[in-house]
Amino acid sequence: MAVTRTFSIIKPDATRRNLTGAITKMLEDAGLRVVASKRIQMTKEQAEGFYAVHAERPFFNDLVSFMISGPVVVQVLEGEDAVKANRDVMGATNPADAADGTIRKTFAESIEANSAHGSDSDENAAIEIAYFFKPEEIVG
Repeated sequence: MAVTRTFSIIKPDATRRNLTGAITKMLEDAGLRVVASKRIQMTKEQAEGFYAVHAERPFFNDLVSFMISGPVVVQVLEGEDAVKANRDVMGATNPADAADGTIRKTFAESIEANSAHGSDSDENAAIEIAYFFKPEEIVG
């Protein structure tokens, strides 16, 4: 298995509750290494652009509003099959369906306020990383 990179967001519900360190520890304990990280306040335009794939979905406006409701931590993670490793430690989107010990089972407040976002493919990881990070900001 190759070392790859993925993208992660620690969402506003988690930063509001000061869970950034706890979530990052879970990611690191799962074998992922943080090679870039920054705390930002997403603008409405950034959130709309990032989630543009969902623009026609009924939850789009609520998603954008939630993602700009407080600071987030955007991260580039590196590890063996990083996309899969990150998605495994995050757990199912619906925290009720997430496995015990996952980020979403442990910390999520709801399906929307589920504490973490992670890329769903290597291709989307590259797009999402480039959306928030310049190459020189990623230091392995």
